[in-house]
Amino acid sequence: MTFSVRKAAVAAALTAALSAALAGCGGGAGTSDAGREARMGTPTAPAPAAATASPSPSVSASTSASASPQPGAPGRAPTMAPGPNGLTPVFERTRQQGDKTVALTFDADMTSDQGPRAAGGEHFDNPQLIATLRRLRVPSTIFMTGRWAEEYPDQAKSIGTDPNFEIANHSYSHHAFTSPCYGLPALDPAAARADVDRAFAAFRTAGAVNTVPYFRFPGGCYDDEALRALSTAKVTAVQWDVVSGDAFAKDPGAVADQVLAGVKPGSVVVMHCTRSAAPVTEEAIQKIVPELRKRGYRFVKVSELIGK
Repeated sequence: MTFSVRKAAVAAALTAALSAALAGCGGGAGTSDAGREARMGTPTAPAPAAATASPSPSVSASTSASASPQPGAPGRAPTMAPGPNGLTPVFERTRQQGDKTVALTFDADMTSDQGPRAAGGEHFDNPQLIATLRRLRVPSTIFMTGRWAEEYPDQAKSIGTDPNFEIANHSYSHHAFTSPCYGLPALDPAAARADVDRAFAAFRTAGAVNTVPYFRFPGGCYDDEALRALSTAKVTAVQWDVVSGDAFAKDPGAVADQVLAGVKPGSVVVMHCTRSAAPVTEEAIQKIVPELRKRGYRFVKVSELIGK
């Protein structure tokens, strides 16, 4: 599909609005050379034990010693081996050929200081979107902040016990792991590492079971120091290759067009699960899903993409 001039202008406006709103989950920051080397496009087979020092990240099938998932603890899901110098590996998309799969991901954002806004009636959740994904039978990965799980524990449990979904870590506070990052307050390395643990604890408290050892940086912003800070968390950082532009959008058709224009086999699409910040996402999904299925695409969770 080709963008019209109007829709290209809308997409540009959405990007600008995202930055101005200081909550940019659809942007992302550049990385240094080592950080770029830690990115992973196509997972490889697990390396033999004697080759674990290889600089290329690889898929690891073992993420938990537990035979069954425990609430709030990352369950069994494929991860990637550390990158150069032990940096947390970064997954963006699977550069596969022939298998037309795509992962729709949804950021459930809420910063640690937005409780008063929620108490005042602002909706950071989007139950209608979750209901539509269920109705359309779209497996999805929800990148949830711990603060969101605390605000909406019943929804977090419902999502986290539904086999249609998997919950990944989007930090507790939605503060930046490097700076600058859309004006978000920045965490130092120690606080960043603790923030990840606190989010998993919030999932556990809510009773979510289908949690996976994946992490998405708030704003998509990271550098080598951030990757190093998370190295002991044993998570795979998940970025994206398709920005939906749903944040603060008013036109669901433009959002749908932007996604449909960008999706390729193995793509990861970033969208949002927050009514106040992304009010047209659910309507856009109703256009995106049938069209991609018509094109022969199959929807999968991020764990399936990483496991390929």
